[in-house]
Amino acid sequence: QVRLVESGGGLVQAGGSLRLSCAASGRTYTNFPMGWFRQAPGKEREFVAAISWNGGSTDYADSVKGRFTISRDNAKKTVYLQMNSLKPEDTAVYYCAANTRPWGPIATMISAYDYWGQGTQVTVSS
Repeated sequence: QVRLVESGGGLVQAGGSLRLSCAASGRTYTNFPMGWFRQAPGKEREFVAAISWNGGSTDYADSVKGRFTISRDNAKKTVYLQMNSLKPEDTAVYYCAANTRPWGPIATMISAYDYWGQGTQVTVSS
């Protein structure tokens, strides 16, 4: 079992920044690739960013490339999403997810992830 708890969401003006955190507990978190997804009202959940178990590989949705950075601190069992130059279209609930295949490749598909956090709201005002 893996428990994921997101934090760091909030209300920010366009052009601002936020850093989301995802604290993990339970099974051997340090072996798992991790991802961030988001879901806006009336839309399907979509991939945002993913990171390999050791942080050596990352992947991003085209819509956030150059603005968002995913990172992890395995000693703290925490994954981060630094979001800069935020736009109103970034408004969504952001979810952290764990792909519990030890040392597996990073993935962009929702179906590749086994555990999800409860989400944190990010609202970007224009």
